[in-house]
Amino acid sequence: QVQLVESGGGLVQPGGSLRLSCAASRSIFDINAMGWYRQAPGKLRELVARARSGGTTNYADSVKGRFTISRDSAKNTVYLQMNSLKPEDTAVYLCNAVIGIETYWGQGTQVTVSS
Repeated sequence: QVQLVESGGGLVQPGGSLRLSCAASRSIFDINAMGWYRQAPGKLRELVARARSGGTTNYADSVKGRFTISRDSAKNTVYLQMNSLKPEDTAVYLCNAVIGIETYWGQGTQVTVSS
């Protein structure tokens, strides 16, 4: 099992940057995959970025070149660096961890991109 706590959300102007953090309650070294999802009002939850324990990453097409996911095993933390933010990036961002056949979620952090 693992508990996940997100932080770093907030209000930012279009073109700005934010870095989200997801702190895990245990070592993430052997966690198969950790990722970030987002859910906007009235929309389905969607994958934003995922980082696997072997080092591979994948991104939604809408964020490629703007967002970067990284894992810091020493700090048991996963980050999502978000640059060149757009109003359509506004959503609740949720951290996700897959351990074996189990999936765990954080409570989410709100990101609002608006002028």
